[in-house]
Amino acid sequence: MDLAAADRHLAARLPQGVLRPVAPAYLEEPRGRYQGQAGLIAAPRDLDEVAAVIRACAEARVPVVPRGGGTGLVGGQVMPQGPLPLILSLERMRRIRGVHADEAVMIAEAGVSLHEARAAAADAGRQFPLSLASQGSAQIGGVLSTNAGGVNVLRHGNARALCLGIEAVLPSGEILHDLKRLRKDNTGYDLRDLLIGAEGTLGVITGAALVLAPVPAESGVAMLVVESPEAALRLLSMAQTRLAGCVTAFELIAGQGLEFLAEHFPQTRQPFAVRPEWAVLVEVGLPEGLPAQDALERLFGAGCEAGLVSDGVIAQSGQQAAEVWALRETIPLANRAVGAIASHDISLPLSGVADFIREAGAMLGAEGDMRINCFGHLGDGNLHYNLFPAAGRQRGDYDAVRHDLSRRIHEMVVARGGSFSAEHGVGRLKVADLARWGDPGRLAAMRAIKAALDPAGIMNPGAVLSF
Repeated sequence: MDLAAADRHLAARLPQGVLRPVAPAYLEEPRGRYQGQAGLIAAPRDLDEVAAVIRACAEARVPVVPRGGGTGLVGGQVMPQGPLPLILSLERMRRIRGVHADEAVMIAEAGVSLHEARAAAADAGRQFPLSLASQGSAQIGGVLSTNAGGVNVLRHGNARALCLGIEAVLPSGEILHDLKRLRKDNTGYDLRDLLIGAEGTLGVITGAALVLAPVPAESGVAMLVVESPEAALRLLSMAQTRLAGCVTAFELIAGQGLEFLAEHFPQTRQPFAVRPEWAVLVEVGLPEGLPAQDALERLFGAGCEAGLVSDGVIAQSGQQAAEVWALRETIPLANRAVGAIASHDISLPLSGVADFIREAGAMLGAEGDMRINCFGHLGDGNLHYNLFPAAGRQRGDYDAVRHDLSRRIHEMVVARGGSFSAEHGVGRLKVADLARWGDPGRLAAMRAIKAALDPAGIMNPGAVLSF
């Protein structure tokens, strides 16, 4: 039986007070690639109401599109085609159910924003180390459903590594009570890890037990000029050797991104009079008695002596550190102001990063006149490799070639053992890519899991898997 549209007959079966007006914001996604649709929008207040909504949709065979903060960049939060879905928003489930500081665990509902979770951890003298530019809007349910990454993956891991247990509603409406605060629990299949990263296709995460971390006694930030991506990688290895386990972030910044900042955000302070071709942002967090500025100064000196670093600035205060990070976090906004031809969220083994950057640049240079802004989380091999029109040209000038260029970039990544989706997920944007490059055995297992848990196919249809 085909799926049916959400309509007034379904509305009559839902708990009272859960429906929301179909406002435009629920039908949009940040990059404007997709325009969503909806028959109904439900915003349950608690776990039982989520279960009642999913149960009603399962019985009526109505598609459900779970929605968090709507910050995802691959279209997983909108459904542009098919029968009108019910959009399930977790916006009203915003309680911090408990902070267990001595255990370094926090229990948060899915609608809690990342900013709120980080603030609650800070109030308890801890930190929730997942850090994204969109943390004011991104919600815990969404970051777990997409296994979000961010700038601190090098030290603390993706969202998956920061979750001990979850509470969720399965496609049947059955509740999964697995909200445990345990580090060790070998009692069968790990359904937590199955639902994390599933992008709402296997159920709806409603709550999570989150891992907290100590706040470093000493922290420091530096921006260092390097000759090349090869030099950046050698500096990364040096930093990890000298400061074992204490490097929190290691970000690669291209000169092209700094030029975009100067053009569109001139108020953003840049530390160098002459914009470098390549730089890295390094953040360290150290125990008491080990001054972070001293450690960064020694790293700077060692990098210079090895011929890896030619210039740099080390933040002398919290304000200066915030300014350096503001520069990095404004780069995506500058990219958006320019308007990308195509954007790529890729990851590579560290040993293949420099060759990829060099060879992809040569390939694109032979294809036409365009600008490349390659930046991102070098410490974990995740690059945002984005293409932009040449100065004086428009993104529309490249419509005939942009899909082919993206395909060729992804082919180069996959051939080097990398991924065409490092931290943004698959959503709807990369379904064809997954079908093309995914391992057949893995795809078969994923389809079998989907069929077993969601036989009617109501959960976020069209996302992640093609059938």
